[in-house]
Amino acid sequence: MRTSSQPHRSIMAEPSLEMTGKDVDALRQAAPLIAPGTLVNVTFLGNEDLEMRVTAAETAKALGFIPVPHISARRLRSQVELEEFLSAIRERVGTEYMFAVGGDPTEPMGPYDSALKMIETGLLKEYGFRNISIAGYPESHPDITEKQLWDALEGKVRAFQEQRLEGTILTQFGFDTDPILAWTKEVRRRRINLPVRIGVPGPAGIKRLLNYGRRFGVSTSTGIAKKYGLSLTNLLGTAGPEKMIADLQTGLDPALHGEVRLHFYTFGGMEATAEWINQYKE
Repeated sequence: MRTSSQPHRSIMAEPSLEMTGKDVDALRQAAPLIAPGTLVNVTFLGNEDLEMRVTAAETAKALGFIPVPHISARRLRSQVELEEFLSAIRERVGTEYMFAVGGDPTEPMGPYDSALKMIETGLLKEYGFRNISIAGYPESHPDITEKQLWDALEGKVRAFQEQRLEGTILTQFGFDTDPILAWTKEVRRRRINLPVRIGVPGPAGIKRLLNYGRRFGVSTSTGIAKKYGLSLTNLLGTAGPEKMIADLQTGLDPALHGEVRLHFYTFGGMEATAEWINQYKE
């Protein structure tokens, strides 16, 4: 229950979206439904190359959005590859936003075993990136201990302070608001004052949502599924995050949780997510 008397803006104000390098046509189709100036994150997946990533970011900017390219530290084979990516984004896209993440590979493919190590090089700032998003894990991480996650988050915050960079914490998606609220409260208790964007899945088929959840280590018990609106007995159905968003809005206290907004993972498609956002706001 909210106990603060401070005004609390809707967490649906200015939501951000995520796309892959293959979603260029989908973004163009959905563009009329997306507010100008929306932050659009562009992934850094193993099956994408430099040209796909840069083209996607260029498209987002051309359509009136703010591209936030991802860069996966553990996928980089060398400092040369890092600088090639940073240079291409700055020269062809011009954005000052970047999302720095460790990435999926079990073993790093080059010199950077974490986003922190990459940030500490100072190269992101050197190439003109001023607002760096970093990952948050309210439901922990299957391969990283809680202590390591908090140490890494606090290390990135210190690096931002030393380099005078702005930052945002963008969380992995989940289906349960309780760990999200508890984790965000702990973030503030540790005096980390960066804005937080809570990751939520856009509307999608239940089977697809559950598959993504398993892939990313997100827990989905029967109780959590029911709370979110998923049917574990009808996998052919679809579900949106309206219950989760309502629960978050009710549970958030600006005195305890600080600035919180939403980031949509568009598993069900860019256009479907944009339509859902507009309908929810109305």
